[in-house]
Amino acid sequence: MATFQYIAKDPSGNETRGTVEAGDRNSAIASVRAMGLLPTHLGEVKSAPAASEPAARAKAKAKPAPAAKKGSGLNRNIEINIKMPKFLQGKIKTKVLTQFTRQLATLVNAGLSLMRGLEVLKRQMKSPQMKEALDGISDNIASGGTFSEALTAYPKIFDNLYINMVKAGEAGGVLEVVLARLADFAEKSEKIKNKVKGAMIYPCVVLFAAIAITAFLLIMVIPKFKQVFADMLGGQPLPAVTEFVISASEFVQHNGLMVALAVVAVIVICKVVARTEAGSFFFDMLKLKMPVTGTLAQRSAVSRFTRTLGTLLSSGVPILQSLVITRETTGNKVLTKAIQEVHDAVKEGESMTQPLSHCPVFPPMVVSMVEVGEETGALAEMLTRIADTYDDEVDNAVAGMTAAIEPALIIVLAVVVGTIVIAMSLPMVKIIGSVSGGGGM
Repeated sequence: MATFQYIAKDPSGNETRGTVEAGDRNSAIASVRAMGLLPTHLGEVKSAPAASEPAARAKAKAKPAPAAKKGSGLNRNIEINIKMPKFLQGKIKTKVLTQFTRQLATLVNAGLSLMRGLEVLKRQMKSPQMKEALDGISDNIASGGTFSEALTAYPKIFDNLYINMVKAGEAGGVLEVVLARLADFAEKSEKIKNKVKGAMIYPCVVLFAAIAITAFLLIMVIPKFKQVFADMLGGQPLPAVTEFVISASEFVQHNGLMVALAVVAVIVICKVVARTEAGSFFFDMLKLKMPVTGTLAQRSAVSRFTRTLGTLLSSGVPILQSLVITRETTGNKVLTKAIQEVHDAVKEGESMTQPLSHCPVFPPMVVSMVEVGEETGALAEMLTRIADTYDDEVDNAVAGMTAAIEPALIIVLAVVVGTIVIAMSLPMVKIIGSVSGGGGM
């Protein structure tokens, strides 16, 4: 019997370490899996040579073991994959992963084996990171591992949601169905994200134009008018609005760098504070409370939560494990806290509705629908319906936000530029009047 040291993940995704006694690597892997753990690394612990043995014999025993052949064991391959260059472990575009998932689901549903499907997709894959990942996944499966276990070697490509849904699909023999659901989930999530980004393009362009035009006028144009006024009016007092604009121009010219540094400092401080637990919670709460964008953030959060949890439950992932995965993928500390409370309540045998009702993110209608889903035993279907409803609400919120922001920015730009134009026109009218009066005399 040999001693093997392992690193594994429990059903909650937490890393655990330990040792097992087994006759070989495969038996050790089976022992770790029997404990309900998912091994990510396994290595044999070499015992020290006995003190009575000659030094030469001890040195001979200490010779490094020959390198393991490719495909010699599941966790050996996982260890190799983890040590791959960082650029091969980087994130890939959601579109690439979604396309791969959809195509693999189609191939498996058509009757091809998983290995054959991976080989077909690997040949046509253009992304070098994804192609390298498929090589490692194929090797791990060929060594006797499962698809979900092979995916754990690439955590930056396949997140916990993806891995656990694949694991549930393998256990239920419906891998192609789960892969199709994963593709649907990714497509809908990306669709919502693109709508929000697209809605913000025009306001951002208008805002940038307003800042650029104002800076150009204050730095390049106003100083020339100031000199003209000084020459033509001979020290006569200027209108109050003109004095204000000239003062603003002088401030920007003399303190522009300080203002820019102050803005950068505020941004850096906010980012540092946002990395703390309290700061992150505050900013996430602020996102949900903002006057215009808060409604959109809230509806997006509810849609993501319900769709993620509903997709996991419908794929056969246990409720507690589904809540843990959903908690890790929310991206909002307020929602994370609420989901943790839901998890604790369910763990104690209670309902989800009570902790959900305490979180201001979830409207009463959502809480009521979840309660009905629990009572009827159709929680997964009810959560999916809520997600579909809130996807439509997100569309409406995006349209409403765009309709509110665009005219507001145009009005602000018109007021700023109009004020500068008026401020420069008033002294010109006075100058023209004095010149005309002087010429008449």
